[in-house]
Amino acid sequence: MTLTPPPKKAIKKVGLIAKSEVMKKVKDLDKLARLLKQNKVEIFCDENIARKLKTKDSYTNKKMFDLCDLIIVFGGDGTILKASSATSKTRTLVLPVNYGNLGFLAESEPKDLIANVKRVLKNDYMVDNRALLRIDHYRNEKKINSGLALNDTVINQGLFTRLMTFKVEIEDEPMVDFRADGLIVATPTGSTAYSLSAGGPIVYPTLNALILTPICAASLTLRPIVIPDTQTLTISVASHPHDNHSLGLTIDGQEPIELVYGDTIKARRSSRTFHIVRFPASKSSAASGARHYKTLREKIGWGK
Repeated sequence: MTLTPPPKKAIKKVGLIAKSEVMKKVKDLDKLARLLKQNKVEIFCDENIARKLKTKDSYTNKKMFDLCDLIIVFGGDGTILKASSATSKTRTLVLPVNYGNLGFLAESEPKDLIANVKRVLKNDYMVDNRALLRIDHYRNEKKINSGLALNDTVINQGLFTRLMTFKVEIEDEPMVDFRADGLIVATPTGSTAYSLSAGGPIVYPTLNALILTPICAASLTLRPIVIPDTQTLTISVASHPHDNHSLGLTIDGQEPIELVYGDTIKARRSSRTFHIVRFPASKSSAASGARHYKTLREKIGWGK
């Protein structure tokens, strides 16, 4: 994929975010804190890191995205997805350190933490800019929930297994009506996640696109479709006289939001972007996207 040069602004404020379950595995926190302080970098911690470093103050993810130039995330892809929901309008960089299983987004390994942070402080890195999906949830024409997704948003039946009837519009024009167990709207980043498992295509991460992937559609002709991300999708679930149970909406696999029949979901590309720190092997590999195809082969066994 195409990577961009780092911003010229020096790193002066760094946030540290960690999943509680990985704290026992994180070895170099004290060493990292010393390195940052030696370089006159102010440190902001979430509750888990603050407890480990024995500091009084802790900050929410949202506050750190507002304050910091760089955020280091210790965890797996799920931890990164949770952090991405706090993305602010500022151009905060994110350095993911992989303590998960797959590590599709978190490519930096724990053993390289100190060396990689030194590279960041010297401006020796590149930036991988990922699109975010903006989701707004309406009931009776009033917006009651909203959120950002780095991967996807999913509408499903909740605890029930009855088929749902979807009505999808694009730019307020009819697109398609269909019945299925659910619907995934994914970004190119999310094309290798749930959407792929449901039969969706792999889409290059920097393409300006959205993927609509039905889950077990009651039609052999209704295949996943890729559309421009400049257009707004409007999705509603039609009700029937016997349908009185609630439905589920999830954003990047986080806490489910309860839907009722007749609610409307609007999805479009957000004006905000998620900026991931990368360390390409060479300028040519950064330009060609070779690292992306290598990740596909190594992480999900693509082509094997």
